[in-house]
Amino acid sequence: MLEVLEDNILSFWLDKMQDRDNGGFYGQMKGDGTLVPTADKGGILNARILWSFSAAYRVLGKSAYLTAATRAKDYILQHFWDEKHGGTFWSVDYLGHPQDTKKQFYALGFMLYGLSEYVRATGDREALDYALALFDCIEEHALDHEHNGYIEAMTRDWQPIADMRLSDLDANYPKSQNTHLHIIEPYTNLLRCLKELHRAESCDYVPSIGAILPTGISVPQETLDRVETAVRNLIDIFTDRILNPETHHLDLFFDMDWTRGAGHLESYGHDIECSWLLHEAALVLGDSKVLAKVEPIVQLVAKASEKGLNPDGSMLHEANLDTGHVDTDRHWWVQAENVVGWANIYQYFGDTDAAEKALRCWNYIKTNLIDREGGEWFWSRDPEGNINRKDDKAGFWKCPYHNSRMCLEVIERF
Repeated sequence: MLEVLEDNILSFWLDKMQDRDNGGFYGQMKGDGTLVPTADKGGILNARILWSFSAAYRVLGKSAYLTAATRAKDYILQHFWDEKHGGTFWSVDYLGHPQDTKKQFYALGFMLYGLSEYVRATGDREALDYALALFDCIEEHALDHEHNGYIEAMTRDWQPIADMRLSDLDANYPKSQNTHLHIIEPYTNLLRCLKELHRAESCDYVPSIGAILPTGISVPQETLDRVETAVRNLIDIFTDRILNPETHHLDLFFDMDWTRGAGHLESYGHDIECSWLLHEAALVLGDSKVLAKVEPIVQLVAKASEKGLNPDGSMLHEANLDTGHVDTDRHWWVQAENVVGWANIYQYFGDTDAAEKALRCWNYIKTNLIDREGGEWFWSRDPEGNINRKDDKAGFWKCPYHNSRMCLEVIERF
């Protein structure tokens, strides 16, 4: 797995995706390997690059990964940060000029995720300041004080926006499981980062291999308390609002008052991903009562995701129970999260069947998704084994995050 991380994933982004003419990283490489140097650069892509190389440097300590992480951080702060209104843009053009200036809170969450991981790896004060500023932006503008939870998006200057969708594939609802998942994820990482900075009692999660306990950075207790409160609230949102108590799948779209919208949908990749991210949040929080509530739920959500498992070890993407449509393609990110989710069940609950599920999926990935010639992973394969070359090899949504994180999680845990 270390070889795949370094020689297949990270090397691809270092060798083929650094934009040495205009800074940062290129915005797109098509599925057939064609580089598009004039493609817009997405905030999610750049934030995920920042997270991946920061985490790789923290764990492996190689200077090339620190250089790449710093390149990503500097580009984000120079080009994506909105100096007038705060927060970060959805996208910039290939020259670094603002393109789509909306404030999508999913994207702000990933910016926070990347910056907080950079702090964990380096102890960088500038990155910490911007991470905390993003936390404040999300709490001030996205948190629904009437019904709880976080809305999807606003305009550049924090006004209501008609189209709140994360992508063209999503339903236009003010709240979603996906955005909440990728807010609890960075908030948890920020809390872990602040605990490390604060030299508070260690979390119960995984050893912080290579984590930097910095000198000269003080973290006020009030700041730590605010982030902890937010993580605690998000855990309750997942267990009490987003989790379907009848099926143990996660419902996907909601009105402001948490009425489920868009029909009966099941996303097996998000189910298994949520199972370990929700567990991670409870472990980092370090509250035994919360953990006692969460751990049975974690196992139920993972069990529900089994509905998407295939005999070859891979996992289906999602299904619409109202229409009967099932996305049977084996998407790269779903397989990566499938490995981590079952590895987590095995690690914490001693379930040997879970270890077998993780291993079977890893074997599927090695045989079917890793591009041994071009580098990185293919977007997906269909049930007949045909490679999807229509979707990007690298792009707005195809980033070194799910797959690099899978490798790093396994390396750190085992």
